[in-house]
Amino acid sequence: MKIVPAWSAQFAEDALRTVDPLPPLEDSVTWEGVFGNSTGKGVRVAVIDSGIDSTHPAFDKGVSGYVAIHEDNGSILYDTEPHEDVFGHGTACAGIIRSIAPDCELYSVRVLGSALIGRGSTFMAGLRWAVENNMHVCNLSLGTTKKEFYASLHEIADKAYFNNVLLVAAANNLPIPSFPSMYSSVISVAADQQNEYDMHRFFYNPAPPVEFGAPGIEVRVPWQNHSWIMATGNSFAAPHITGMIASILGKHPGITPFQVKSLLRSLSANSTVYRQRGRSGDS
Repeated sequence: MKIVPAWSAQFAEDALRTVDPLPPLEDSVTWEGVFGNSTGKGVRVAVIDSGIDSTHPAFDKGVSGYVAIHEDNGSILYDTEPHEDVFGHGTACAGIIRSIAPDCELYSVRVLGSALIGRGSTFMAGLRWAVENNMHVCNLSLGTTKKEFYASLHEIADKAYFNNVLLVAAANNLPIPSFPSMYSSVISVAADQQNEYDMHRFFYNPAPPVEFGAPGIEVRVPWQNHSWIMATGNSFAAPHITGMIASILGKHPGITPFQVKSLLRSLSANSTVYRQRGRSGDS
């Protein structure tokens, strides 16, 4: 009887799947080919945050689903009734995403309270809910610096990766590592320092852990009470990348997290491809 190592069954001759060939790397990558006119239609985006105010004018197409997560006496409770944004932060992030991918399906996963603080266990439950309920991409403009959550969050992030759920995580605003933005399985984002705002412009950092930069300084965002404010923080850079990913998935459903990262790298504003071809897609 032949003994084979674990995790090798998918590489057996009768199980091995054919992989479509790729052209020479980046030779055929264009803005039009990657994004086209995609509006993110059919893409489920979870905003794991303080809630979304679906009555704000920024959300004329509404919110597709809700879950508010609480911990009570050690038990995690899930409330799927519509809820409000208790701070404004989640509304801001969702508004940025919807401005880039106007037809994406937004899901409000509320794990933060009115002081924009939440329990680590609640955060993990919200992320786990998003993965298990077949979201395509999750916006995580939050994180934790507490090392006791490192391993558990890492496990959920890996589960997301293996299930083709993309996690977009904002880096800490302070020079302190936070999780899950430090994990290689997520797409980590910080604010760029460009003077001119362009919602579709982003940059790649070839020296991670923070991989991408996007607008996050003095960004106009929707807020509580149907208002708009100018906001600054890595929190507001992450949803720009989330919106771009929703657009990619709308045009290319089913592609994997590592393929998405490759496409974002190729079309970042500091890449040779972008500088040679711009957004027109012309070679």
